[in-house]
Order: sequence, then structure tokens, then C-alpha cells
Amino acid sequence: MVKELLRSHTSVRKYTGEIIPKEVVRDLIETAQMAASSHFIQAYSVIWVTDKEKQQQLGELSNNAFQFQTAGATFLFCVDFKRLQVAGKKQGIEIVADSAENVLAGVADVSLFAQNFVIAAEAEGYGICYIGGARNNPEKISELFNLPDYVFPLFAMTIGKPTKRNETKPRLPLDAVLHENSYDVEKYDHLLDDYDATLEKYYASRSSNQKMANWTKQMADFLIEQRRPFIKDFLAKKGFSWK
Repeated sequence: MVKELLRSHTSVRKYTGEIIPKEVVRDLIETAQMAASSHFIQAYSVIWVTDKEKQQQLGELSNNAFQFQTAGATFLFCVDFKRLQVAGKKQGIEIVADSAENVLAGVADVSLFAQNFVIAAEAEGYGICYIGGARNNPEKISELFNLPDYVFPLFAMTIGKPTKRNETKPRLPLDAVLHENSYDVEKYDHLLDDYDATLEKYYASRSSNQKMANWTKQMADFLIEQRRPFIKDFLAKKGFSWK
């Protein structure tokens, strides 16, 4: 049952507008908290955005306003070392938050927490969409939600009852991501050609938004230049200068 649920995941961008009850949201968050955490630091916080005006602004700042209009609930997932700073002060210690290692640990914690939330939500019949676009305007989003130093937004998320279920998008072939005993770069040439053909067929035949595209071209276009170059300076303002 769990494997079938995981294999059925698709992103949902249009919902029925049905509001998710408070007790359901709290239960999903509490379930998400059981995710693994690096050294049990639990370096995450989530902002549940119930204010309609802030919800609209978050959508606009994330360049994803459309799906916020019909979502049953919206959230902002954040890396959080402020709570750990308070914990340290209770012990008379000034914690060292400003390190690349802590940023990586925080990102891992938030991602595991959020994925637990997603699985719990989908098990209840809801659909979700991760919104990395929250990193398009992290400073303005931080101001909108009063995020203090040592806290920064990683991604937003919409959740709700989907108006339709999309087809699952084919992932990379198993052998493209699984290596045994040592890393094998030589296999990518033929495996990626096969994957391009698979995705071209998927995009051309899916029930909506058909297009001619493949994975290697999409990735080349996506990574041809540095994305969000302001992130490093933004993190430094939040207290993470990568010492």
C-alpha cells in the first residue's frame, strides 16, 4: 500500500478550493515531525499561511499565484536555527549556527520533514505541490512573515483536494541513479538517450499540456547559467556566511 502511494505521486496545481480543517493540518504536521533529523536538531519551522492577503502575496512573490487561489492550505517551510540559538542560551552557550555544514543539515531536516508531510497528506487523499519559487524573493518573503536571523525560507507548498489527477511523470531509469560499489559515468550516454525517448513520448501523449521536450534539453536549458545568484548574500544577511 505504501509503495503504491509513493509511486503514484504527481504535482497538483489546481484544487477544488475546499479548506482543510485545522485539526487535519495539525495532525499532518505532527506526523511530519516523526521524520529523521540530523543529530535531532529538528532545524525546521513551517508557516501555515491562513491570511488571504499574505497567501496572495506569497503566491505572487513565488511566481506561482494561480495555484494559491484554489489551495485548501498553504505553507512556507523554513530552515530554522533560531530555536536552537534559544536552546543554547538556556544552557549559557552561544551556538555556532554559521557554517556550511549547518546549512546542509538544516536543508536536509526541512526536506525530510516536508516529505513526511506530503506522504501523510497524500495518504488522506490530498494533492500537493512543492514551490521552490519561494527562493525567487526570499528577502521579501522573510519580511512578509517576520522571519528572524538564522531562519530562511526553503520552499512553499500548496495542498488541497485536486480537481484531477495527472499522469505520473516517468523518472530516470533505475540504473541511471543506482551505482554498485563505484560510480559509473560511462553508462549515461545510452541511458539518457533512452530516457529522452521515454519523456518525449510521455509529453506528447499526456492528457493535457502536450509538448515536444526531453530531459537532457530541459536540464541543459535550466542549468546553462547560474540561478538565483543573490541567495548567497541573502543567507549571509540571515546569519549564514558559509564559514
